[in-house]
Amino acid sequence: MTESIYDQMAEKIFLKGSKIIPRLFSMIVNVHEAELMMAMPGTPLQLSEKIGKSREEVEKMCLDLYYKGTVFKSFKADTVGYKMCRDMVQFHDATILWPDAPQEFLELWQQFIEEEWPGFARMYTEILPKPFTRVIAVETAIDAGKQQILDADSADRIIETADILAVTKCTCRLIAHKCDQPLEVCIQVNNSARYSIDRGTGKEISKTNALQMLRDCEDSGLVHVSMNKASGGHFICNCCGCCCQTFPLLISEGLEICDPSRFLAEIDAELCTGCGDCHERCYFNALEPIERDKEETVNRVTVEKCMGCGLCQTTCSANAISLKEVREIGFIPA
Repeated sequence: MTESIYDQMAEKIFLKGSKIIPRLFSMIVNVHEAELMMAMPGTPLQLSEKIGKSREEVEKMCLDLYYKGTVFKSFKADTVGYKMCRDMVQFHDATILWPDAPQEFLELWQQFIEEEWPGFARMYTEILPKPFTRVIAVETAIDAGKQQILDADSADRIIETADILAVTKCTCRLIAHKCDQPLEVCIQVNNSARYSIDRGTGKEISKTNALQMLRDCEDSGLVHVSMNKASGGHFICNCCGCCCQTFPLLISEGLEICDPSRFLAEIDAELCTGCGDCHERCYFNALEPIERDKEETVNRVTVEKCMGCGLCQTTCSANAISLKEVREIGFIPA
């Protein structure tokens, strides 16, 4: 069978062999638009020369594709160019937030996540040096007097040092519908914020509101996740354990698809009452009861499963849990 242009597009975003990704492209991009995307990057003038259409027609097509989420703007001096989404993450996050995305498109995305994504995720963990994302610990769970908290360790500092912030819906929960956790809690930072505001997929929020959103997400038992880089990141996701693109595979298979924070939960057995409240807060099954004597149990941390999110510490009424620094500064990619 002759390879379609939609198969070529899937290969271009590193999903060669997918049966569903070409279908997703074909649902929102016609053949002429697909040809334009495959000719990118370029300015409307450059692209018009490549595909033999007028500059005005190409410019309109580029803007339509931009709002759909299949292409992104690029800037050089005062000139605006366009480039195709570079990978599955961009294609996933941008198109799912397109306000006019048909329901069957969103449902097909979830079918991809459930049927094909696990195989691609396993492949990516074998070839990529580090995961794309990393957990950020709840800051109040860390004793700042005893250990160093880097800017990249702190969701609060990422927000406080941002130039502009926006909030969008969580793309994972938007298509999965597996829980009733808050939906509009994905915080976009700086360029990502500007992008979402420009497309109309996000709305600008103040730093005060963003910080309150972090506290509300912590209360709801959501885990902060950001880009795995020392210079901060473009987003702070607030993730659940069922709808998230990465957590279910991490939980069920131990797949190293998201890095832990630099911290690890530690339980003081003398203070622990064995109440089990922390178990309900841990998505990663990193806490287990052990017998202290014939009548009492206490909880213990399974080190290899703990992601260092700190949610267990914030729910411990006995103050038996603390987060300790166990990974050096260089653990976070520069």
